[in-house]
Amino acid sequence: MNEKLNINQWAEDDRPREKMMRHGAAALSNAELLAILIGSGNTQEDAVSLMQRVLKDCDDSLIRLGRMSMEELTEFPGIGPAKAISILAACELGNRRVMDRIEQPTIKSAKQVYEYYYPLLCDEAAEYSYALLLNQASRVIKSSLIGKGGLSETLVDIRIVLREALLNKASSFILCHNHPGGSLRPSRQDDQLTSRLSEAAKLMDIRLIDHVIFTASGYYSYADEGRI
Repeated sequence: MNEKLNINQWAEDDRPREKMMRHGAAALSNAELLAILIGSGNTQEDAVSLMQRVLKDCDDSLIRLGRMSMEELTEFPGIGPAKAISILAACELGNRRVMDRIEQPTIKSAKQVYEYYYPLLCDEAAEYSYALLLNQASRVIKSSLIGKGGLSETLVDIRIVLREALLNKASSFILCHNHPGGSLRPSRQDDQLTSRLSEAAKLMDIRLIDHVIFTASGYYSYADEGRI
């Protein structure tokens, strides 16, 4: 009977930690880097093999891995809540590292808003709402997640939006949310939220510039339609 070697029995140069110390992080595969985070596999496979299987289920996409829920990750034998949290935390740090390297743009159009959020929202199956906070020169200060909902709607608390704008000293902001179903038509709730948020912002001397509805194939802009 062939016995599967655990990582400690591998040749030293093949063990992820030792390999990283000798050759640097760039020499490791995604599965090997993730194996270092989770530390161990299960009774049937080592940590590297486990992470190779997880990544295979994500089509080897770290973006898809980062969008998995804790519940989905813990369905894999050997991955409990602590390991799932470590994996998702690492993915989020990777996203933030990328954002830190990108000079925040100046936003002058709904098309730019769409391009800004496309990598974040194009594959989402649930509704997410973001406030894109801008300074006086219309340069992005921060993108704040202000609501997450189901397949058809998400609740946005106007007080949270204005609090984010005030804390970050924003002069203006743009509301953006996705329609996972693919419809670009604003709902009655979208219209009501836009009107109420615009009026509330004026009281704080902050301007709601636009409300952009996002789908994988296009966008709807309240500003472009002359509705804000």
